[in-house]
Amino acid sequence: MSRIGKLPIVVPSGVTITIDQNEVTVSGSKGTLKQFTMTGVDVTQQDGQVTVTRINDDPKNRAKHGLMRALINNMVVGVTTGFSKKLEINGVGYRVALQGADLKMNLGFSHDVIFKVPAGITATTEQNTITVTGISKQQVGQVAAEIRALKKPEPYKGKGIKYEGERIIRKSGKSGKDK
Repeated sequence: MSRIGKLPIVVPSGVTITIDQNEVTVSGSKGTLKQFTMTGVDVTQQDGQVTVTRINDDPKNRAKHGLMRALINNMVVGVTTGFSKKLEINGVGYRVALQGADLKMNLGFSHDVIFKVPAGITATTEQNTITVTGISKQQVGQVAAEIRALKKPEPYKGKGIKYEGERIIRKSGKSGKDK
């Protein structure tokens, strides 16, 4: 039995979960999220808890069991508290500013980079820090990864966009001086 899959999901007050034949809908104070249910997995709700069970011990169903429970739990957490990721911009002359709802960044290119923030996600800036927030964990992580991909941190000086707390392994540079 999956260790994560067998844990029940406690539904907090203010959150409503609707389970249809092939879709789970979670509504809360921050919004509504939907997720299709996978074949081979049953989702049931009783006594303020949601439980996920699998039909049989087929390896594909075993793999889906824990995943489905984690997805529903992330939806419950998202509509109650939300998710956020922080990105740091390092480099001389590297800047970020909000331009309406979009991000305008100077990343060492000959032009400014404009990143259009998708619906359902909010981005805020403070000095050279970008905070990406939203109710969908997958969408927050995807948008943060797309912003980071605009200018990945390079290993010599560490210039670029990195996650908060990410450690960049540095290279020593030219070794011709040592000889």
